[in-house]
Amino acid sequence: MTSTSENSHVEMRAFPIPIQKEGQITIPQSVQNNLNFNEGDMLTLLQVGDLVLLTPKQMQIPQLADKITAIREDKGVSLSDLLEGIETEREAIWQEQQQNASNFCAE
Repeated sequence: MTSTSENSHVEMRAFPIPIQKEGQITIPQSVQNNLNFNEGDMLTLLQVGDLVLLTPKQMQIPQLADKITAIREDKGVSLSDLLEGIETEREAIWQEQQQNASNFCAE
Protein backbone atom coordinates (compact mmCIF):
# COMPACT_ATOMS: atom_id res chain seq x y z
CA MET A 1 0.00 0.00 0.00
CA THR A 2 1.34 3.45 -0.94
CA SER A 3 -0.01 6.83 0.08
CA THR A 4 1.27 10.36 -0.52
CA SER A 5 0.06 13.43 1.37
CA GLU A 6 -1.06 16.40 -0.74
CA ASN A 7 0.74 18.85 1.58
CA SER A 8 4.09 17.08 1.66
CA HIS A 9 6.38 14.94 -0.37
CA VAL A 10 6.51 12.15 2.19
CA GLU A 11 5.51 8.79 0.84
CA MET A 12 4.00 6.24 3.20
CA ARG A 13 4.13 2.57 2.30
CA ALA A 14 2.89 -0.47 4.21
CA PHE A 15 4.59 -3.86 4.05
CA PRO A 16 3.20 -7.10 5.48
CA ILE A 17 6.02 -8.56 7.55
CA PRO A 18 5.69 -11.98 9.19
CA ILE A 19 7.20 -12.48 12.62
CA GLN A 20 9.68 -15.36 12.48
CA LYS A 21 11.14 -17.55 15.19
CA GLU A 22 12.28 -15.70 18.29
CA GLY A 23 10.41 -12.55 17.17
CA GLN A 24 12.69 -11.77 14.24
CA ILE A 25 11.48 -9.76 11.26
CA THR A 26 13.01 -9.03 7.86
CA ILE A 27 12.89 -5.48 6.57
CA PRO A 28 12.13 -5.50 2.82
CA GLN A 29 15.22 -4.96 0.69
CA SER A 30 13.69 -1.93 -1.03
CA VAL A 31 13.29 -0.22 2.37
CA GLN A 32 16.83 -1.15 3.36
CA ASN A 33 18.10 0.35 0.11
CA ASN A 34 16.02 3.54 0.38
CA LEU A 35 17.13 4.18 3.96
CA ASN A 36 20.73 3.02 3.46
CA PHE A 37 20.49 0.32 6.13
CA ASN A 38 23.51 -1.90 6.53
CA GLU A 39 23.97 -5.13 8.44
CA GLY A 40 24.54 -4.33 12.10
CA ASP A 41 22.78 -0.94 12.01
CA MET A 42 20.74 -0.29 15.13
CA LEU A 43 17.06 0.60 14.89
CA THR A 44 14.80 1.91 17.63
CA LEU A 45 11.43 0.20 18.10
CA LEU A 46 8.76 2.42 19.60
CA GLN A 47 5.48 1.06 20.92
CA VAL A 48 2.75 3.69 21.01
CA GLY A 49 -0.43 2.00 22.18
CA ASP A 50 -1.16 -0.67 19.56
CA LEU A 51 1.17 0.97 17.03
CA VAL A 52 4.74 -0.22 16.44
CA LEU A 53 7.27 2.04 14.74
CA LEU A 54 10.83 1.24 13.71
CA THR A 55 13.15 4.16 13.21
CA PRO A 56 16.79 4.34 12.18
CA LYS A 57 17.17 7.50 14.21
CA GLN A 58 18.71 7.14 17.61
CA MET A 59 16.74 8.29 20.59
CA GLN A 60 17.91 11.71 21.69
CA ILE A 61 18.03 11.06 25.45
CA PRO A 62 21.72 10.06 25.63
CA GLN A 63 22.74 13.06 23.50
CA LEU A 64 20.58 15.40 25.57
CA ALA A 65 22.03 14.02 28.80
CA ASP A 66 25.55 14.67 27.48
CA LYS A 67 24.63 18.24 26.51
CA ILE A 68 23.05 18.94 29.90
CA THR A 69 26.15 17.58 31.65
CA ALA A 70 28.45 19.72 29.50
CA ILE A 71 26.40 22.88 30.12
CA ARG A 72 26.14 22.12 33.83
CA GLU A 73 29.89 21.59 34.13
CA ASP A 74 30.63 24.70 32.05
CA LYS A 75 28.43 26.81 34.34
CA GLY A 76 29.79 25.22 37.51
CA VAL A 77 26.38 23.88 38.56
CA SER A 78 26.48 20.70 40.64
CA LEU A 79 24.00 17.91 40.12
CA SER A 80 22.51 18.57 43.57
CA ASP A 81 22.06 22.27 42.64
CA LEU A 82 20.28 21.24 39.47
CA LEU A 83 18.02 18.79 41.28
CA GLU A 84 17.25 21.38 43.96
CA GLY A 85 16.28 23.84 41.23
CA ILE A 86 13.98 21.24 39.68
CA GLU A 87 12.20 20.73 43.00
CA THR A 88 11.74 24.49 43.36
CA GLU A 89 10.41 24.74 39.83
CA ARG A 90 8.02 21.81 40.35
CA GLU A 91 6.65 23.46 43.48
CA ALA A 92 6.12 26.75 41.62
CA ILE A 93 4.31 24.96 38.78
CA TRP A 94 2.13 23.05 41.26
CA GLN A 95 1.23 26.26 43.06
CA GLU A 96 0.34 27.92 39.74
CA GLN A 97 -1.85 24.97 38.72
CA GLN A 98 -3.65 25.04 42.05
CA GLN A 99 -4.26 28.78 41.67
CA ASN A 100 -5.56 28.29 38.13
CA ALA A 101 -7.85 25.47 39.28
CA SER A 102 -9.20 27.66 42.10
CA ASN A 103 -9.85 30.53 39.67
CA PHE A 104 -11.59 28.18 37.24
CA CYS A 105 -13.88 26.76 39.94
CA ALA A 106 -14.73 30.27 41.19
CA GLU A 107 -16.00 31.38 37.77
